Amino acid sequence: MKIAFIPIDNRPVCYNLAIDIAAIDKSIEFFIPPREYLGSLTKYADTDKIYEWFNSLPDIDKVVISLDTIAYGGLIPSRRSKDTEDKIKERVQRFRSAWTKKKAKVLAFSSIMRISNNNYNEEEKEYWKDYGTKIFEYSYNTHKCSLGEFGSPIQNLIPRSILNDYLMTRQRNFNINKMYLEWQKLGFFDELIFSKDDCAEYGFNVKEANELEKAGGKIITGADEIPISLLSRAIEKNISINPIFIENDSKNLISNYEDVSIEQSVLNQLNLAGIEVKEDADITLIINNFKNHQGEIVMKRSTEQFSGDIKLPDTPYMIADVRNANGADNNFVDSILPQINMDNFYGYSGWNTSANTLGTLICAAKIKFNAKEYDDRAFKKVQMIRFLDDWAYQANVRQTLDKPQDIKDKMKPYEKKISHVLDIEVNNNYIYPWNRLFEIEVVDESN
Repeated sequence: MKIAFIPIDNRPVCYNLAIDIAAIDKSIEFFIPPREYLGSLTKYADTDKIYEWFNSLPDIDKVVISLDTIAYGGLIPSRRSKDTEDKIKERVQRFRSAWTKKKAKVLAFSSIMRISNNNYNEEEKEYWKDYGTKIFEYSYNTHKCSLGEFGSPIQNLIPRSILNDYLMTRQRNFNINKMYLEWQKLGFFDELIFSKDDCAEYGFNVKEANELEKAGGKIITGADEIPISLLSRAIEKNISINPIFIENDSKNLISNYEDVSIEQSVLNQLNLAGIEVKEDADITLIINNFKNHQGEIVMKRSTEQFSGDIKLPDTPYMIADVRNANGADNNFVDSILPQINMDNFYGYSGWNTSANTLGTLICAAKIKFNAKEYDDRAFKKVQMIRFLDDWAYQANVRQTLDKPQDIKDKMKPYEKKISHVLDIEVNNNYIYPWNRLFEIEVVDESN
């Protein structure tokens, strides 16, 4: 199968992880733009070069597209771009013509512009550092009032020029999403997903999601993992999964940055990946979920960590570690590592949001289970990176840092453990692709 893949941006979890997961099955011919063409924290994607790259491809079967990349230059640029609606439509129409010529099935996603509840402007427009929280409150209360609920819009506390700019940017992006939905009704997309993240109960993003859904759009809570979830769906092979929650009585609780229960998040990701849910399944999905609320190590939001005993099954299984947002549960990892048997192990993940963890975990397992030409080293590489990023770095080493620095020595004790569990040589370097502590890139130098 030949699959073209256009990521959200150049982060390791959006770019490298997709390549590494696809490599688990050597029969998949995977085409992805050169990394330098894609956007970053401060750089917009070069849409002209991506267009040229796509046109140069041979005939392909499927194309998985992050529409934000071609429309705005990436997920973060979608919130910052000053391009007019007409210019964006012209850019996307050009890509549509190119996709049509390839006669490939098109699986795409577009984000519903988020509203973060803080004054942190690293991923937003400059004025977010002064008015982010106020804009969030205005959005929240305006939507709440429109539904007849009590609320108090505070637009008088936000300069009119800033509020107008924000509202015009939202309306532009919403109009683009409505255009995509019309294309879907004409049969252009084989799958179209609208994603929402950083969700609250009310807000313009919630209102837009509701309107798109009423018009026939499919809405999924999540973001970064959705292209890889669509890659799962592009692999049209049967597989069934049985989700098992460690804290079964708490599966109705809602994860941080999401607006659906952890159980619904699991079901949404399985559905998006085209996977059947049943008890007598091909693979068991073990979810290390949370009691009371999800923890978050970096934000110092503690939660009750795993305690007790767990026995991993003798049949195929995979593990979603979502007790914390963005970082493993140390007690849980300590319990499972000695038990992992590579003969029936289909993956571990614990990065960022619950949806992020689930979508990418499921894709790797589905590809391994159905691989025509299975590459064991590629699968172990994916697992090595997830354990060293989600467990070693996020839950441990990162907590000792106040700025990006060389962590190779700090990672060595964890490398030794993972090398033993996976039975592979581990020789890595670690870099900060966006020059911040939030993410690292695990560079495998063992080959």
